[in-house]
Amino acid sequence: MKKLSYLFIALFSLSLMTTSCREQKTTEDKIEGAVDDVGDAIDDAADDVEDAVD
Repeated sequence: MKKLSYLFIALFSLSLMTTSCREQKTTEDKIEGAVDDVGDAIDDAADDVEDAVD
């Protein structure tokens, strides 16, 4: 039982050391991404309207 608990502790410690932290996005980056998404959506809608008119 001791060996199993030591193995668990060792694997848990290894997983903590090898897991990297994600890069945190700032509010500015989130807003910029949202603006880009809205711009892309507007372009797609304009293309759909243009295709419907033709």
